[in-house]
Amino acid sequence: MTYSGITDYKKNHMRDAAKDHFKLNKLHDILIKQVLDISLKEVIARYGPPPAAFSFFVMGSAGRFEQSIWSDQDHGIIYLDSTTEAKTYFLLLGKEISKGLYQVGYPYCDGGVMAGNPFWCKSNTEWQKQVNSWALDASWESLRYLLIFIDGRSIYGQHQLLEQLKSLVYQTVQKEQLLPRLTTNTLHIKKGIGVLGQLLVETHGAHTGSLNIKETALFPYVNAARLMAVKENLQETSTLSRLDKLQIDNRDLYKAMFLKLLNYRLLHASQTDYDSGHYLPIDILAKEQKNELKDIIKHGVTLHQLVRKLVEKEG
Repeated sequence: MTYSGITDYKKNHMRDAAKDHFKLNKLHDILIKQVLDISLKEVIARYGPPPAAFSFFVMGSAGRFEQSIWSDQDHGIIYLDSTTEAKTYFLLLGKEISKGLYQVGYPYCDGGVMAGNPFWCKSNTEWQKQVNSWALDASWESLRYLLIFIDGRSIYGQHQLLEQLKSLVYQTVQKEQLLPRLTTNTLHIKKGIGVLGQLLVETHGAHTGSLNIKETALFPYVNAARLMAVKENLQETSTLSRLDKLQIDNRDLYKAMFLKLLNYRLLHASQTDYDSGHYLPIDILAKEQKNELKDIIKHGVTLHQLVRKLVEKEG
């Protein structure tokens, strides 16, 4: 298999997966793992076998198993050796993986959250210091990095390396009483419904007339479930599996609403590129669908407020 072979595999399988959230995300996982296999073989052929055990992990929507048809890159590497040689090796591997993913159709991450960047490719010891430093600093940016890291999901290598680090993050968050700060970091929600009960669409730019479902609808569910996962020490990364483990009222309703939302995105967003997958053209929806979308948004806001109260009560 080559990178172009994976691109062909993607084309052949995408149509079948494109309308089903679970099939689509399983396909993304398969593609990423195929890229990893080739990247590793390339690097082994040039520089020899990996000098230490490692974990390659994905973050963002990939970490949460919530990718749309288009998805950019968000990933990192943890390795069990603090030598300069190991650092050089795994950075080369990270760069090769990024190149491979790009060739298969995953755009580079604008923010540089990729394993070829030394910031996201560290030894286990360095990672322990890093997550501690983020927690103790507790500035807006450090906590944002912590939230990105919490959505990490190991898909290759020694999965326990990431799990142990995340356990350390959770312990530090509890010890330093950071939950209220993390909550404040995810407080802002873009309003999706106006005072007259209308859906609030974009009024200018490329997506005029469309609803930004990422910020108005997805974020409230994603942020609330993540905060509760930290609070309850859950290793799950997907919003659905996090909700599934929580002891909160109307849990099944929130799960059903979130799944509907993911399917709305697949069925009705134009999906011509990465950006367009986050916008829903409202004029193509029937009245019942618009009402259902309003319900989904309202329940997301309710869940977000509920989690805020639970965190404030404990804080």
